[in-house]
Order: sequence, then C-alpha cells, then structure tokens
Amino acid sequence: MASLVQTLAVAEYLSFHKAAKALGISQSSVSARVKSLEEELGILLFHRNTRGVSLTEAGRRFVEQVDEAMVILDDAIKTAGMRAHGVEGHLRVGIHSLTTGGALDHLLRRFRSEHPLIQLHISETSARDAQIKVREGKLDIAFMADIKEIPDLHSRVVWHDRVMVAVSTTHRLASRSSIDWQQLADEPFLVRQGGSGPQVQELIVLRSVGRWPIPNIIRLDIGNSALLSMIAAEHGISLFLEESALTPVPGVVFLPIADEPESVRFSAVWSPNNRSPVLSNLLSVALKLRQSSVLLNSPSLPAGSTKNDRS
Repeated sequence: MASLVQTLAVAEYLSFHKAAKALGISQSSVSARVKSLEEELGILLFHRNTRGVSLTEAGRRFVEQVDEAMVILDDAIKTAGMRAHGVEGHLRVGIHSLTTGGALDHLLRRFRSEHPLIQLHISETSARDAQIKVREGKLDIAFMADIKEIPDLHSRVVWHDRVMVAVSTTHRLASRSSIDWQQLADEPFLVRQGGSGPQVQELIVLRSVGRWPIPNIIRLDIGNSALLSMIAAEHGISLFLEESALTPVPGVVFLPIADEPESVRFSAVWSPNNRSPVLSNLLSVALKLRQSSVLLNSPSLPAGSTKNDRS
C-alpha cells in the first residue's frame, strides 16, 4: 500500500523530491519503493532524466487504475466505519400498527432525523410472529403490547397508552363521555386476526371472565382501515389505543373505558445475540424519549419494565 501511495504522489508532482516532501519522508525512501514496485511489476513506470520525471505509457495506465482503485478502497473504508458505528445500514422493525402522530410514529421519526442514512424496513406482524422472527434474525426489533417476560429475548417498556372502545357514531353509547366494561358485555366485538388482534381478544376475555358471559368475539382477517369501516357500518365494536383517536375517523367515535384499571404497556423486544450498532442507536433514542416523558401518554404511571429489561 505504501508503494502505491508514493507512486501516486510521484505521478502527481512529477518529482521524487516534491513527492517526498508532501509525504513527509525522505526522497531516497520514495525512490527505493517506486523502483521496487517497478521491479515487482516488471514494467517501467517513470522516465527519469536530468530534466525531471515523466510517466511512461504503461505508468500512466497503471496510475489511472490505481487511482480509481484507491477511491473505491477509501469509500469502502468509510462505509465500513459508518456501519460499525451505526451511522449507515438497515434496520428491520416489526410493529403492531402505526398511527400518524402516535408514540411509535414519533419514535421512528426522531430516529430517522438523527440517523438519516439508516434504511428502515417496517412490517406489520402479530406479537407471536414478531417474537419468532426476532429469534430467527428476520427482525432486528419488534414493538408489541402487554407482553409477558420472554426468557430468551430482551425487552424494554418504551411507552404506555390508554385503552379506548371504538363504536359507530349512531351507536347507543356514542353520546357518552365514557363507558364501563359491563356496558359492553352484550356487544359483538370485531377483532383482527393479525396485528394486535390477539392481545385485544385476550383483554376482552380477561375483563369478562368470572363477571359476566364472554361477549361474542368475531375474528376477522382484515386491516385496521377495514375494521374501522365495519365499526362505522355498525357491524360491531372494537378496542383501540388512545393514539388511534388522534386521527378522526368518519362514522366512528372513541370512548374511554372508565373502569379499565391499567394502561397498555408497549415494549421493544430484541435478541440478545443481535449486536447491531444500528439497533443500539434506536434503543438509545427510545430511552432518551422515554426519560423525557415524550413517549409516556400517562406520565403519572411508574416507569416499569420487564424483568429481563436490558440497555
């Protein structure tokens, strides 16, 4: 490498003396290295005479190719350094859903603003599938609601959100300021099969068991938009997070549940085997936002986390 650098310097200055001065080494060292390179290549790179130095035709072509190669090598070194520090690269993120203006949207926007060269690959998935993909290395991180401790994965609570019930604007309860769980006991619940659907169904069952018959739960293989459209058309009701109410939905009203004892905890989940600096940078941004209470919709709640919470 040193021989190539010194050869390029001689080609630039067309002088062994000036090249040596620019590199901060002796002229004899430059002359010796260039001569050694010529012998190794079996070609003459420079014409030397009393009037100075000039490139041979073979030397000119060699220098052009080496110069191009050095630019590529320099770019490769810079890119490797950027990737090593998480400045450039990719991050695969699993989510339950993404609401404009919501906590997760805020987190990802902040991360993109601080790390503009990182490409985010976001996919919507259920909590169960997300955990499998994190284990298999198909996702770097996943955000999921109310997870229990996962022995082989790391997790950290990032934000809280309140549970709301979504009903049609023509529903008998639509004009109320809030409702109770028992008032929903006879209502048909529409629940998605994917996304946060399984957690929604679990919460409905948990709040009903031992108190009144479990409501009729209709599982649907649809997205959020279709689910909201069905609610607006009075096919049933469903549960959403408070952040869902940030964006008005025609024909749908979101009501708080007065006797819902807990907010929903949302956690980041990742594999302890994932040493990606990009992942570390995202977790750092999430931690900063959490400490500043930006991501806590209920700042009065304790900043809890799972037992296997890791930084």
